[in-house]
Amino acid sequence: MSTWKTFEEIECWQLARNFCSDVYRIMQYKGLNTDYALKDQINRSSGSIMDNIAEGFGRGGTKEFVNFLSIAKGSAAESRSQLYRILDRKYITSNEHQELQDKTLELINKIGGLIAYLKKSNYKGTKFK
Repeated sequence: MSTWKTFEEIECWQLARNFCSDVYRIMQYKGLNTDYALKDQINRSSGSIMDNIAEGFGRGGTKEFVNFLSIAKGSAAESRSQLYRILDRKYITSNEHQELQDKTLELINKIGGLIAYLKKSNYKGTKFK
């Protein structure tokens, strides 16, 4: 946390932003673009990943950041599950599904790594200076 000046510099936020763009792209596909509930749900869960990383960072405290990262990790898992529903309804190909699944796994692992780093760090955040 002390090495970043803005949340945009955090690698897992950048990956989450790219994942959101990928989700938006598939939301335009025939079928999914009219499955309003599923489209809305994956749009919200994928956006929640990057938003919670940003919000946690913005809180200025390591414990709060870890909490928000945990929520972001959960949102990535939720998006991962929704991708199976999208595949099962044949809105995307199995290749597209696998590519997006790989991205969610990378996000989950990166966020988990950042959580582990912050928990081991002595840094308490800007809030407590």
